[in-house]
Amino acid sequence: MEKLSFKEIGARLRAHRIGRGLGPEELALRIGISRAALYRAEKGEITKIETLASISRELKVSLPTLLGVGIEYIPNALGYFERMRQVEGDADQIIGLFSPISYLVTTQRYDAILRDVFAESVPAGRQVEAQQILEILLQRKQRFVQRRPLLVSVISTAEIESFLRDGLEGRHGLPDELRAQRRRAAAGEVRHIIGLLREPDIGVQLGVSPEPFPSTSFQITRTGGQSVLTVSPFRLGHNPNIAVGVGFVTSAPEAVELHDGIARMLWERSLRGAAAADHLEDLIAQAGSADESD
Repeated sequence: MEKLSFKEIGARLRAHRIGRGLGPEELALRIGISRAALYRAEKGEITKIETLASISRELKVSLPTLLGVGIEYIPNALGYFERMRQVEGDADQIIGLFSPISYLVTTQRYDAILRDVFAESVPAGRQVEAQQILEILLQRKQRFVQRRPLLVSVISTAEIESFLRDGLEGRHGLPDELRAQRRRAAAGEVRHIIGLLREPDIGVQLGVSPEPFPSTSFQITRTGGQSVLTVSPFRLGHNPNIAVGVGFVTSAPEAVELHDGIARMLWERSLRGAAAADHLEDLIAQAGSADESD
């Protein structure tokens, strides 16, 4: 049996607290401990199982989930992306199948437009949550750029075609001029991928796959000798979904191996380098996307 990591338990606690929209002061008050005690617990300094049990009840998450026993289910996008940020923090390797492209290789312009996309797609009562997700995503990207772990990302041809056709839209019915701008923005992101294919960054490996893709995105993160699988029903970019779904995180060997097998199969059959770049250029031409500049 894998040894429990108190640091990881504290990280899970923090992610689920954030996902429930609770500040540390409010949670500490609800379970009858000091804010300092809760901060220590989130750092992994847990001395009483009773405290952890009280926290699990208040957060409506099982004690095995907080302990990392089996599968950790995360019922909202905010908590899920916080867990991703934590898992990626000291990663050596990241293998990702995210639609339409991995957030980690998007541009700064994508971040700016994503704010507008969320404003269009997320109900007014959840805009604060949407902004918190954006902040966590940006922290993930900054950490990735700082540390430069090996990234292997497979991109779906079908997803890119949809991305170019629909653009970075948060909802249907946008004005024609704005829709055209968002389609140009999508084309700009694809051109950025083309640039990475023609002149790869150190440690970034990209493939473009014509094969059918899984209906849910997933990522395998390797740190030292440990592999962690994160599976996401949430979606960024065009037709986003940060409102409904249950993500999960697990280190179970069978789950990791099965998803690793899918990633390897898609990678082996994918186009890479100049061939992949030419293919994406063809998709841009077929979509009739205008120049990136507005």
